[in-house]
Amino acid sequence: MTPAGELRAADLVRMLAGFGDRAPGEVADELGSLELTWLVTETEQRYAVVIDLDTEEFESVRTVEDAARVLNAAVRAAVRERQAPPDSRGGR
Repeated sequence: MTPAGELRAADLVRMLAGFGDRAPGEVADELGSLELTWLVTETEQRYAVVIDLDTEEFESVRTVEDAARVLNAAVRAAVRERQAPPDSRGGR
């Protein structure tokens, strides 16, 4: 993890290696939808957040680098939402 706590592509590769029971060097840069879904779940558990990617965000992820960009943005948004005062969260 970076000092700021953001996921790097290398972090995601290690996570994916565990998913497929393979060495990190065997993980392809291109991601399938099942791998992305698994990364979303793992990221939610790691950061104790709920990530809700819309169709456009989900479909924009083709590579590990794309996943790092989208997941980091989603985690930041989820953390901001969690830290917002209750009256600014739309009554939640």
